[in-house]
Amino acid sequence: MESQNIEYKQSWKDEYLKWVCGFANAQGGKLYIGIDDRGNVCGVENAHRLSEDIPNKIVALLGVVADVNILNRDGKDYMEIEVVPSNVPISYKGKYYYRSGCTMQELNGTSLQQFVLKKMGRSWDDMVHERATVDGLDRDAIDFFLRKGIQAGRIDPSEANASTATVLQNLNLVDDEGHLKNAALLLFCKKPGRYFTGTEFKIGRFHSNIADLVSQEMIEGSIIQMADRVVRMLKDKFLTMPIHYEGLQRIETLEVPEDALREILYNAICHKDYLGPQIQMRVWDHHVEIWNDGELPNQITPENIEKVHASYPRNKNLAFAFYKAGFIESWGRGWKKICDGFVAAGLPKPTIESKQGGVLVTFQRNNVNIPKQKPIDAQNVAESAQENSQKTQQKTQQKTQQKTQQKILNLIKRNPNITTQEMSDLIGIDRSNVWRNMKMMQQQGIIRRVGPDKGGHWEIIEQSNK
Repeated sequence: MESQNIEYKQSWKDEYLKWVCGFANAQGGKLYIGIDDRGNVCGVENAHRLSEDIPNKIVALLGVVADVNILNRDGKDYMEIEVVPSNVPISYKGKYYYRSGCTMQELNGTSLQQFVLKKMGRSWDDMVHERATVDGLDRDAIDFFLRKGIQAGRIDPSEANASTATVLQNLNLVDDEGHLKNAALLLFCKKPGRYFTGTEFKIGRFHSNIADLVSQEMIEGSIIQMADRVVRMLKDKFLTMPIHYEGLQRIETLEVPEDALREILYNAICHKDYLGPQIQMRVWDHHVEIWNDGELPNQITPENIEKVHASYPRNKNLAFAFYKAGFIESWGRGWKKICDGFVAAGLPKPTIESKQGGVLVTFQRNNVNIPKQKPIDAQNVAESAQENSQKTQQKTQQKTQQKTQQKILNLIKRNPNITTQEMSDLIGIDRSNVWRNMKMMQQQGIIRRVGPDKGGHWEIIEQSNK
């Protein structure tokens, strides 16, 4: 079976050097020549000649060395090309390819920049900003960081009045020549938006649908203080603070567990891809959504994120500063702490999903200002405000789904041999979204697959086009 690290080809073509390039840029892998998509050996001619030509082409065009072996099964020769991962970026004819899952992706733009930095063992926040100077930093933000770190026991109290230069050096936020790194500007600059786009935190209040925007706020400034500013804004304007009494003492507590909320905010701010748009928070009547640009690390999925795992920070310098301030751990326990906090408060665990190139976290509110309706009688139960909101969202999702499926049908009409990856690129949605819609259309009898996954084609069942 083909997988992340295995690819089958019936015969050799020079264009398959892309697969060798993709394996070298990813986790390595094996390319088999003379095996069909089902794993059956069909054999390859001139195996001995190819065993000499292919290694030479790999070295000449890619600059890597791969093991090329001739194997035999049932009297048929086939070839195994074993590629080890490279510690430097590899290109083929000036283009960079990367093996992800069972697909080969061409890297460009932001994804290429992030890939090259990762191969070099660096992150975007570690890059130097030539124009920036220490004069643009906010000393109040640095003092805030020192206070938080001392309170957390991660900074020695003797450093309470440490100079700006000392703080920057201790956090590795300057290079050998004293130039500021991007992380220094994000953490401590009063207006980081002067240097980068997408550093703000956008909050919107919605009711029934995305067009029903009631109010909005934009939080700006140093990201080390961002979570504090966001929590204050939520308390003042967006979330409720139910009042109760313990004896004669009046207690106001945020409707959601504040420590868990802060953990969500710290993760969104710290792990954001700062080459993308702002962090966006949508506050609905009964739930809240927080989206930040930047996919989850390859090693972490929404299904396994609650299990014990290592920490894979996107921005290493930001993560270290947030750790020293006592905001985050370095053991990959953040999501479990979030879930435990909501459960302890009597609320469902938040959900996390990959969406539109970023991470979307959704959690339920305990909004006392919008109570659920009580049933009128046993036969006629009134729907709660939350159910109405969910139905509106479902209708919106259904309309989006119908539009997506119509686009898929139009693409199949033009090219029955089109792949799901090509559909993803043309429609502008994730490949998994394309696959999910096509699975539904197959189950509904709208389309069918004729032939194998590779080499077959799609067919529209005419009687369903009404």
